[in-house]
Amino acid sequence: MDSDDDNVEETVEGPLDEDNQPDGFCKVTYSSSDRFEGHFIHGEKNGPGKFYFFDGSTLEGNCVDDALQGQAVYTYEDGSSLHGTYIDGELNGIAHEYDSEGQLTFEGQYKDNVRWGVCWMYFSNGGCLVGEVNEDGEMTGDKIAYVYPDGRMALLGKFVDGEIIEGHLANLKCVTEGKPQFELVPNGPVYSLDKSTSFCISTKCLLPDPYENERVYVAESLIPNAGEGLFAKIEAEPDTVMAFYNGIRITHQEVDSRDRSLNGNTIYFDDDTVIDVPEPYNSTKQYCASLGHKSNHSFVPNCIYAMFIHPRFGPIKCIRTIRAVERGEE
Repeated sequence: MDSDDDNVEETVEGPLDEDNQPDGFCKVTYSSSDRFEGHFIHGEKNGPGKFYFFDGSTLEGNCVDDALQGQAVYTYEDGSSLHGTYIDGELNGIAHEYDSEGQLTFEGQYKDNVRWGVCWMYFSNGGCLVGEVNEDGEMTGDKIAYVYPDGRMALLGKFVDGEIIEGHLANLKCVTEGKPQFELVPNGPVYSLDKSTSFCISTKCLLPDPYENERVYVAESLIPNAGEGLFAKIEAEPDTVMAFYNGIRITHQEVDSRDRSLNGNTIYFDDDTVIDVPEPYNSTKQYCASLGHKSNHSFVPNCIYAMFIHPRFGPIKCIRTIRAVERGEE
């Protein structure tokens, strides 16, 4: 993302001055196949311009004395972008980053091209990380927090590169000039990264997720012969994350090769992985760390499964409402 480069100029298309230097609007292609299109004054970039890099990314802004100055936009090859402030060709100041669909993924500051100070990192399907990054710009420290999709409940504590090591339940009380203020919930349990494997669903099977625990409960389903179902503890607006679907991670081949009676709690995760909640973990007496597997199919659904990055379980599926849901509704 640095606008300075040491490439040897290969070709120049446009007007030249008496010293054969670019002067005016020119297209300059470098030996690396990077290209700059913009205004020059006697060989130096001055005015609006755009870099086109060999990997398909671009950087557009205003140059002064051969270096980017002020607001500029770096667009990655996948369409995601960084909108930041440049001083002498380097990122310094407030920056915002967006995914390819224009959704905010980062809010904070950069110093000499590295994230700096208190930063917010947003996940596409809800939740965020916030805290003061380390010298490498990573979410590493003892006062980092994961904030749940409600924007209130949080897990505050020690994180390493965005992964929770030791988190304590807290509430986000306010945000002042981009800096959050949390209040710890006393005498709460400790949460840590607990991503499932092909043989271990969780190391703390009976530790409920605090966010989910406020929103849903398990009871006998209203659907005939469906067994247990998942019900709303609270009223919820459309597009609200209500529950999480964690489980062991197995392959599609394993699912397809076994008896169908064993696949009652399987859900597609991606082209390689299926999430499964096998016996005996179907019983809440054996497993209640997540409850998404208790939801039942309906031909008139009020929710959908969606991807979710969970602070404890890692990438899983969540249950998200598609319409308003009443308290006590299955």
